[in-house]
Amino acid sequence: MDNNTIAWEEPFCGEGASCFRLGTDPQGNAYIAIAGAEHTYLTDSHDALRSLILDIKAGKVDHLL
Repeated sequence: MDNNTIAWEEPFCGEGASCFRLGTDPQGNAYIAIAGAEHTYLTDSHDALRSLILDIKAGKVDHLL
């Protein structure tokens, strides 16, 4: 994937933690990367990203905090 076709959101940063960026491309793929290292990303479908976000909001990964 050409990194120039990924539309990255502004970074999401925690207190003193790494900042993560979410992005999408015109083909419907979703991307997660550490801010500043967007060339090394995790990718899946837009639906998978939606499910991940909804599960996080629902508290399904609170045990990791």
